[in-house]
Amino acid sequence: MDMFGLSTEEWTAILLSLRVSVVAMLASLPLGILVALLLARGRFWGKSVLNGIVHLPLILPPVVTGFLLLILFGRRGPIGSLLDQHFGIVFSFRWTGAALACAVMAFPLMVRSIRLSIEAVDRKLEEAAGTLGAGPILVFLTVTLPLTLPGIITGMILSFAKAMGEFGATITFVSNIPGETQTLSSAIYTFTQVPGGDAGALRLTFVAIIISMTALLASEFLARFAGRRIDPE
Repeated sequence: MDMFGLSTEEWTAILLSLRVSVVAMLASLPLGILVALLLARGRFWGKSVLNGIVHLPLILPPVVTGFLLLILFGRRGPIGSLLDQHFGIVFSFRWTGAALACAVMAFPLMVRSIRLSIEAVDRKLEEAAGTLGAGPILVFLTVTLPLTLPGIITGMILSFAKAMGEFGATITFVSNIPGETQTLSSAIYTFTQVPGGDAGALRLTFVAIIISMTALLASEFLARFAGRRIDPE
């Protein structure tokens, strides 16, 4: 035990959760912005289907999502075997698999936040930039993206918080291996399954609350700061 009353194993689970959550958030951000832009501004056949697929993890039981990931990204799965044979990348029963599962579960929250922010941008500002000779990519980078920044920050923090609390999909896809895939949530679950584990579960619960509250407060601060930078008045 250290000065905070946490054991080495508990610290390992906490640090692994932070690592998994940050990687899940950052890895899914570029795709999240692209999908949000497509849903907000795109006009194409299958838009409703894409929107449904993006939000599917919110509707399906997390265990089902984890099982689907195991089928697709497991060593014998169509995607997992390809990545393993040609690139040496393995997701199943690895911390990287936990990051993948968390990214999939948190992706709808990120996309929705960014999409709403893009839809709130005044199209006249983009059209004005276009009339000055800026191409679509330049308009997005210089006008749309800066104005969408508060929504992007909010989406990132929501994604991080969701990843920190993810359990069902993660434990189904990568199991609960101490030091490798045992995140904060699965460590709390493990404590609840053994006699006398209530104290350990309570310690980690407090840690989870502190991390989540810190993330939400940081989201509010960063979003307001970004908003003031965009509109000083």
